[in-house]
Amino acid sequence: MNNRSLAQTFTLLFGLAFLAVGVLGFIPGITTDLGDIEFAGKDSPSELFGIFQVSILHNIVHLLFGIAGIALSRTAPNALMYLLYAGVIYVVLFVYGLFVGADDDANFIPINNADDWLHLVLALGLLGGWYLSRREEEYVTDEPVTPPPAP
Repeated sequence: MNNRSLAQTFTLLFGLAFLAVGVLGFIPGITTDLGDIEFAGKDSPSELFGIFQVSILHNIVHLLFGIAGIALSRTAPNALMYLLYAGVIYVVLFVYGLFVGADDDANFIPINNADDWLHLVLALGLLGGWYLSRREEEYVTDEPVTPPPAP
């Protein structure tokens, strides 16, 4: 029987997805211009699937988010924490992308317009997963439930 909570399932799925994206960011053909990838900054010409601008740092961050998601999916409270905090981080990244253009010197991540919208979708998914899961956790207790005494 699987005792995994909804939060743990969401967190594991997000963790696996981030890990996969981090690995794919280093595979030629899936990431264009991989031979010219920069460590960080707006000048990296590499794009995952030819759409999302990436750098070595960007790929490493995806790998770390993936590893964290997989590790934190082991307990329900940690899974909820991951969904909430990662969701907030992605909201910040979305807002950051609205104010920092792809050619701006402050664009150290690097991000482009496609990344901005993906960050919004990820934020909504992570925070939606947290919202749906937190209700489930309100009813879960570690204390054993004892049946009422027999008459």
